[in-house]
Amino acid sequence: MTDDSSRPAVARRCSHVLLRVRDLPRAVGDFRTAGFEVAYATAPERKALHAHVWFPEGPVIELLSTPPGARWMRLPVDLRFGRGAGGRMVRWAGQDEGFCDLALLVEDAELASVTGELARDGVPCARTVRWTRRRPDGAETRFAFSYPRAGRLPFLVTPYDPPQHPAGVRHANGARAVTEIVLGVRPGDLPAVRRLADDVRDLRLEEAPVTAVRAVRLAGLTEPLDPSLLHGAVLLPADATPVPPTTHGKGSSTS
Repeated sequence: MTDDSSRPAVARRCSHVLLRVRDLPRAVGDFRTAGFEVAYATAPERKALHAHVWFPEGPVIELLSTPPGARWMRLPVDLRFGRGAGGRMVRWAGQDEGFCDLALLVEDAELASVTGELARDGVPCARTVRWTRRRPDGAETRFAFSYPRAGRLPFLVTPYDPPQHPAGVRHANGARAVTEIVLGVRPGDLPAVRRLADDVRDLRLEEAPVTAVRAVRLAGLTEPLDPSLLHGAVLLPADATPVPPTTHGKGSSTS
């Protein structure tokens, strides 16, 4: 895929790839059976909607479920998080299990200027939302995010404060790090994706009928993972054969 834009990117690292699951406790259990350490993101765990597969550094895999009735919450979510946020959540809630979004890191001090630059370049974003999350250990985590109004584009998030990457994480299946995220990009979305994510070193863009994460490559896997435990995620060894072109099923129409 080519693009003649010479403008610099505004985000240079991937933060996390989001994996939509229907039943979070079940998905956490299955990922643990597949050899991953998985940590719930919030307390109490029985009400959590997010869980993380951490690595010592680099991008994270986030397991995500949606609240009951989320597919009918477009307007209240837009009012709370800004125009475009509601459509994104409705898409998450309505799609099959599998990758549903991609977050790109922007430093907190730069987020406002970045979203302003994006708007001037034709990639408008919803308002910046500052969020606090209480972890299962009782500590609080703070971060901010902003969603592009086009609901298939990657969104922006600041680093967690305080940082949360656990230095001692050891996955039984040998996984050490996310080395590459394969993002399918609809040709019409390419200029905006380039503006958001050009030169992100752990991201590969491939032409596709719908803009969506297609696969994640992991360093260190000692054997293939059982797909029945992965809730639609395509997780491949770092040296696996490139992912072939694919079509997208239920729930993957453009927003």
